[in-house]
Amino acid sequence: MELNPPVLIHWMDGDLVARLGAAAVLGVLLGLDREIRGHAAGLRTHGIICFASAAMTASIISLYYQIEGARMDPLRIFEATGAFVGILGAGLIVFSKGEVKNLTTAAHLWLTAVVGIACGAGQWPLVVIAAVISLVLLTLLGFAEVRLFPNTEREDGE
Repeated sequence: MELNPPVLIHWMDGDLVARLGAAAVLGVLLGLDREIRGHAAGLRTHGIICFASAAMTASIISLYYQIEGARMDPLRIFEATGAFVGILGAGLIVFSKGEVKNLTTAAHLWLTAVVGIACGAGQWPLVVIAAVISLVLLTLLGFAEVRLFPNTEREDGE
């Protein structure tokens, strides 16, 4: 069996640590709102999904360059991540007594995976913009919904 040459530990650089570290930290921050509100997917789930997405992306980009693009489509990382997060999201979404619950949490897991992919790819402007807008959409709009529409049922049971 022919394998790609290994990447030795002394070749570890700050760029890789920054990509994976940023994904882990942002994943935890993105899961903070869900954790505070007591939803099924919180700090650890978001952190793991964001970190795993970044690690898969960094790995596939590295492998692509190691084998010089032969017989490989690195964009399949989106397919794999989307399928996996879709399975998790489907498991979270509950339809009970005419109400849909955890839909926002499931959608947020998908966004967390996208942020992780961007971290793994080192697309820092996209990472910052996506993380900030995500936090605004989830946290600030959550507070605004409660204040502006107090009698409305929330889609995720809030």
